[in-house]
Amino acid sequence: MFRQFALLALAILPSSLAQVSEGFESGWDQTAWPTYAADCNQGGKVTLDTSTAHTGKNSMRVDGAGGYCGHIFFGTTKVPSGDVFVRTWLKASKALTDSHVSFITMPDSAQGSKKHLRIGGQSKIMMYNHESDDATLPDLSPQGIATSAALPTGSWQCFEYHLGPDGTVETWLNDKAIAGLTSKTGVANANAAQWQRSSIKPKVTAIYFGWESYGGDTNTFWYDDIAVSSTRVGCT
Repeated sequence: MFRQFALLALAILPSSLAQVSEGFESGWDQTAWPTYAADCNQGGKVTLDTSTAHTGKNSMRVDGAGGYCGHIFFGTTKVPSGDVFVRTWLKASKALTDSHVSFITMPDSAQGSKKHLRIGGQSKIMMYNHESDDATLPDLSPQGIATSAALPTGSWQCFEYHLGPDGTVETWLNDKAIAGLTSKTGVANANAAQWQRSSIKPKVTAIYFGWESYGGDTNTFWYDDIAVSSTRVGCT
């Protein structure tokens, strides 16, 4: 009886609740977590890595090549409607440089066909970028750069973000909010002038983890313990 009740309770949970929680301990389900490389794929690689993990024994490894066509991602199309919260533990082998790169990309219907909301780096700090109008969060001025953060290398980091239907963007690294990667409707942000001038309110249809370089930068990233939800998941 209890088992039947539990199954019924799961069945009636609204679809807007947590969509994804994956640590890859049962391997890489390539149907649920397909690779993604828009337009071209020359040299990037995604593999299941049994040599390092945040928890357990497995993680996903992305070897990203240089240049746009060296990009490769893996991810999920199970995205909640409304608020979208994403948490991933990640590890980068190399520091972000002055060059523009992405380590998360999301097809965004609010920007039009084949356009993406991208999270990555430039000027040695983490940033957001609209593919359609090239707006960045934060502004890449000295003041804006100072409000973001570098991505540590060689160890597991808890990276979280929130996309709200009203255009809100919030970001945390190891449970610490990053001011430069925060934009809220109706709240002035002197270091997000370019972003807040845009009328785009992200409506992402998938979330992909990996590497894309718009210059010659290469990198290796590992991802583990990924969660996608309609409420904040947190690092613990």
